[in-house]
Amino acid sequence: MSSFRWRWVDWRTIAASAALALVACSHAPAPAPTAAPARPDPVGSFEVVRAVLQSPRCVNCHPAGDRPLQGDDGHVHLQFVQRGPEGRGATGLACATCHARANPPESYGKHMPPGVSTEWRLPPPEHKMVFAGLNSRMLCEQLKDSRRNGGKNMAALIHHVSEDPLVLWGWAPGFGRKPVPVPHAEFVRAFEAWADAGAPCGPARTARTP
Repeated sequence: MSSFRWRWVDWRTIAASAALALVACSHAPAPAPTAAPARPDPVGSFEVVRAVLQSPRCVNCHPAGDRPLQGDDGHVHLQFVQRGPEGRGATGLACATCHARANPPESYGKHMPPGVSTEWRLPPPEHKMVFAGLNSRMLCEQLKDSRRNGGKNMAALIHHVSEDPLVLWGWAPGFGRKPVPVPHAEFVRAFEAWADAGAPCGPARTARTP
């Protein structure tokens, strides 16, 4: 009789221990939820945009004056080239006089006039869209101001930087010229991140000049 009683106590003890273990497990802390990916810093994204716009490939056609720049060193265009009334050169010396609709073959050598399918041009005088010599805040404010950017809203700007052949030329500028240093896809992502955040303008960081 005594032996049977101890066996019964043993089983009750085991059952109680199991119950305590279940209670302990039920109160164990739940795994921490996976953190959502951090949203891009829009001001930092604009600095990527700025690095592109103020590279020689872009700034040469967005000068402070009415004479375009040329070369990786950004010197004033030779032959006394001028912006002209529509941005396509002065009367009698249109950009298309030397700039064809495609880059010349590499066999022509360095320093040959580049070309693009939509014609070589500068912004017209009524909205010059100057990139040269502006600090980051000035560039940002100008870029999103439809009165100064040719009447473009943000969607039109994104389309312009994504698909315009003259913009895309900066990544395929032809023999002897350095392409834009930031990959085009990265540039577009940064532009969209800046735009999606409301296109904020950060502090007036030092201007980049060619």
